[in-house]
Amino acid sequence: MQGNARLASGGLAEEIEWLRAGPGEGDIAIGGATLAAETAASGLIDEYRAKVYPVLVGGGIPFFPQRERRVDLELVETRTFDSKVVYLLRYRVAR
Repeated sequence: MQGNARLASGGLAEEIEWLRAGPGEGDIAIGGATLAAETAASGLIDEYRAKVYPVLVGGGIPFFPQRERRVDLELVETRTFDSKVVYLLRYRVAR
């Protein structure tokens, strides 16, 4: 392994708690639709940060699969570039 990478050895919830307990500001980036869906379904996401590009595409695994419960979000921040790319839609999970 290189840098600060390591192989996860526990379940998803245990790994996220281990990362949250470590040094730093506590930001953990979750990438990939399958991992993100499992993390969201477990209630482990505190904040969503989305980038929106002005292109429509179809297919693939939904990043936000259908859920049994509604998740309310509070808008925290937004930024847009001159290219019309919305750089950041930052939402906090309302609890």
